[in-house]
Amino acid sequence: MTVIYNKSKQKEKRRELRQKSTKTEIILWGILRNRQLGAKFRRQYSIGYYITDFCCPTKKVVIELDGEYHNEKEQIYYDNERQKTIEELGFKVLRFTNKEIEKELDKVIEKIKKYIK
Repeated sequence: MTVIYNKSKQKEKRRELRQKSTKTEIILWGILRNRQLGAKFRRQYSIGYYITDFCCPTKKVVIELDGEYHNEKEQIYYDNERQKTIEELGFKVLRFTNKEIEKELDKVIEKIKKYIK
């Protein structure tokens, strides 16, 4: 059986990403951690070759936070391919912009709750 979740080869990269979390990742993690929304989320969880910002494996939900560079043509293509692959493995990908986290956090939380209930 091939391991597709949290591959050991990606362990150092996941650790590095956690140590270099963005402001919005820190904000959202403060809400997702410790089952505060009723489900266990993991930070910098890898699925296949990709490392997700947040994942609830039991509910099959991935949360991605997008900064400005996600609007660049090459990044849009990469994000679409990445999302397609993750969704083919049965996950729902929820994408939020950094601005949504900063200015509409309550709406973001409600959308997340909708998918984990």
